[in-house]
Amino acid sequence: MTYIVNDSCIRCKYMDCVSVCPVDCFYEGKNMLVIHPDECIDCGVCEPECPVEAIKPDTEPGLEDWLKLNAEYAKQWPNITIKRDAPADAKDWEGKLNKITEFDPEPGEGD
Repeated sequence: MTYIVNDSCIRCKYMDCVSVCPVDCFYEGKNMLVIHPDECIDCGVCEPECPVEAIKPDTEPGLEDWLKLNAEYAKQWPNITIKRDAPADAKDWEGKLNKITEFDPEPGEGD
């Protein structure tokens, strides 16, 4: 098992999870984070830290595509180990459904 980030993170990109991860397995895209599934140690400390419930165990049904997306972009995006502020409009995006249309494949800043 591993933890993954789903579309609830898109355009919210809160980074509370980053500050508690003991193995630094988060990677930053332009408008979301992903978890490297091969680096995640399945400790679960990140899941309750996410205010929009964007982090789930990959054993939950329907997350297969998100597992693939996390694995793919964790190899392309820079590692992020420090918490920064969320986007200014993050609150406007909380709770919106099907945000995959807002996904930006460009990398974020990283550390």
